[in-house]
Amino acid sequence: MQRVRVTHPFHPLFGRDLEFVKHRRSWRLDRVYFFDESGQLGCVPTEWTDLADVDVFVAAAAGRSAFRTSDLLELVDRLERLRQAGLAGVQRNMP
Repeated sequence: MQRVRVTHPFHPLFGRDLEFVKHRRSWRLDRVYFFDESGQLGCVPTEWTDLADVDVFVAAAAGRSAFRTSDLLELVDRLERLRQAGLAGVQRNMP
């Protein structure tokens, strides 16, 4: 029986070895399916398990950086869209 370990530090099953069921791509995400300790079927993104390839940035940063450049750039884009949506809302409501 193959086992899978949850490696995401904020997941409630973090560090637990679970019974592996299957690995498949679903809704653009790779998912790992498992049976938990109570026998219930569950799933998590593959990158939250020890089945995922090592993230090169995470390995190189060795804990010195909390964010990847691509994550920060995505945050800037999202904040800009929110700011623009907020300004548009204010301008529409002005007399």
